[in-house]
Amino acid sequence: MLVIVVENAPPRIRGRLAVWLLEVRAGIYVGSTSRSVREMLWNTVIKGIEDGNAVMAWNTNTESGFDFMTCGANRREPVEIDGLKLVSFLPEISQNAEADSG
Repeated sequence: MLVIVVENAPPRIRGRLAVWLLEVRAGIYVGSTSRSVREMLWNTVIKGIEDGNAVMAWNTNTESGFDFMTCGANRREPVEIDGLKLVSFLPEISQNAEADSG
């Protein structure tokens, strides 16, 4: 099983994903593909995501039973701890901090 979720993705990326996977909700694509197709789709997402972000998860032979990758700006970042991939949350950027830095 392969799942790709995109946010703020250009229409050409969404269309390309829809050729290979089923869009079950807006921006959520699922399917069953070979490793080579999965890698081709992810490379397409990385090259065309622009200001959006994406996550891809697939089943594999690991302790958790799956693996995942992300691209684009997002508060959730993958981290590996003792061979287990988890998700770390970056601190929120407040409106005051943005105003002070600009």
